[in-house]
Amino acid sequence: MVALASACILSYAQFALAAYPDKSLRLIAPFAPGGGTDQMARALGAGLAKVLGQTVVIENKPGAGTVIGMDLVARSAPDGYTLVLATFAHAVNSTLQSKLPYDSDRAFAPVALIARGPNVLVVRHESPFQSVKEIVAAATSQPGRLTYASQGNGTSAHLAGEMFQNLGKIELTHIPYRGASLALTDLLGGQVDLFIGTAAGVSPLIASGKLRAIAVTSPMPSSAFEGIATVAATLPGYAVESWYGVYAPAGTPASIIASLNAAIRQTVQNPDFIKKIENEGLMIAVGEPSELEQYVQAEKSRWKTIILENKIQVQ
Repeated sequence: MVALASACILSYAQFALAAYPDKSLRLIAPFAPGGGTDQMARALGAGLAKVLGQTVVIENKPGAGTVIGMDLVARSAPDGYTLVLATFAHAVNSTLQSKLPYDSDRAFAPVALIARGPNVLVVRHESPFQSVKEIVAAATSQPGRLTYASQGNGTSAHLAGEMFQNLGKIELTHIPYRGASLALTDLLGGQVDLFIGTAAGVSPLIASGKLRAIAVTSPMPSSAFEGIATVAATLPGYAVESWYGVYAPAGTPASIIASLNAAIRQTVQNPDFIKKIENEGLMIAVGEPSELEQYVQAEKSRWKTIILENKIQVQ
């Protein structure tokens, strides 16, 4: 009887895995609706729904620098029905925040890296600066006079500015805001001098002529910003990227991770999806789950050095 019961349980488990997915999935976007992560989540969710044959519900869980949304997933059942779209913040929160409610190295199972892309160093159209070299020269001659905006302490724009200072051996004054839109408003108004924003966030203002793109932050030039130099051309070693990756709760069966990875690969290689993200300066970077893990661990290590050396703290 024991053997029969065990066989039945095993058969049911195998059937359950084979039938995956047999209900709707949740994809957590740990930011408010309307931003770049929300848009990416909705594009990805719509494609996955077609591939998997199940509804993918996008749930926005903003707050605490993505910690609220990530924690929800960390505490969810490891059954493949709750996923999260992680970003740059996931690679830095473990250093910025000493008391996370989860272990960022153990609470999640990597599924797939989706896309990577540059941020863009911008100034208002009336700014006298035309190049990274000119900015560095001005900051060298008058330490602390130039200001750069960010969407908050510990955000990608803040850390990008800190790396800029370190490599340029200059001193800038950081002005944090509660969101990128507020930072951009003051940049346009002349209250701050510089901003390193996501491609999606600054592209419309560049196209309208209100902002001037000085350089992209990727190691190599970006096809989305033809003719725009890299920061690294002036400051060797400079590299800041936006990225998106999907995680599941730790303990999710390998067979489900494999199914999700295959579905994501199919989704992001669809021409319609590619067109959407290329308009935001992103490039497809999909691969095996291990590639996401390797990429994020390298990002964690790189940014940990900057955060600790510059004594960056989240308020």
